[in-house]
Amino acid sequence: MSETTQDGGVAVSAAPPSPDDGLSPAQLAEKYGLSVSGARPGLLAYVKQLWGRRHFILAFSQAKLTAQYSQAKLGQLWQVVTPLLNAAVYFFIFGVLLGARKGIPEHVYVPFLVTGVFVFTFTQSSVMSGVRSISGNLGLVRALHFPRASLPISFSLQQLQQLLFSMIVLFAIVMGFGSYPTWSWLLVLPALTLQFVFNTGLALIFARLGSRTPDLAQLMPFVMRTWMYASGVMFSIPAMLADKDLPLWLTDLLQWNPAAIYMDLVRFALIDDYTREYLPEHVWFIALGWALVVGVAGFVYFWKSEERYGRG
Repeated sequence: MSETTQDGGVAVSAAPPSPDDGLSPAQLAEKYGLSVSGARPGLLAYVKQLWGRRHFILAFSQAKLTAQYSQAKLGQLWQVVTPLLNAAVYFFIFGVLLGARKGIPEHVYVPFLVTGVFVFTFTQSSVMSGVRSISGNLGLVRALHFPRASLPISFSLQQLQQLLFSMIVLFAIVMGFGSYPTWSWLLVLPALTLQFVFNTGLALIFARLGSRTPDLAQLMPFVMRTWMYASGVMFSIPAMLADKDLPLWLTDLLQWNPAAIYMDLVRFALIDDYTREYLPEHVWFIALGWALVVGVAGFVYFWKSEERYGRG
């Protein structure tokens, strides 16, 4: 404040003290009801935000699925052709040249192999897309405010839709080798549901890791290929281990491998001669345990870093 003196000068008087003097930034924010922009919400609030974005998650996954093969002349047929070509290569290398059909009836091996390739590809593609879900969509992450878990979940949903499209061909192959629809085919639904939860948890874990280390996307193909060879995609794990003198813990580790568990459940559901003797004990409980542990742990692990995604 100021006033004019008798000799024409200007005298400046001290301004009254502000009621905010001496308050810290945190106290000022609390006083005026301010919050940190982009702060991580509570876990339950985060789940509600995701549920509110469910239409976006579904639409985004469908758009990505449509655009995936938009430049190819065969279009979305590559969703089926690619795993079938992989299965043909594995059949020639492992089934014909290396004799990996040990312990599996000859008429069962082709549907056994194709089922393994399709089901493992579901997990493999979910993980690979999850690694790039944040680092590959930084423009979207930085431009819009939404729960970041929407992206890896959407990519996992995309892979589920792709698998369901491919299952039509798988059913035809299984029936072509003598296994026709029975009530056991309905077991495919809970098996794939549990695998989807497991895959989504893995995608969330690797989405967070990939957001901080983009080079992880270059390493993951080697990791996934090693996992595939250890999961019994091309051979029966019990048959291969029958005459091996391996430690018990290693045998259990290979048989309880989640990728092998979900493949075996789908094979058991679809293939008549793929009986319980090929499955580990308590297989459904193991499948449920993998889904719950990895699904929940992956979600919490991703949520813990919510406010850091997209920041340099």
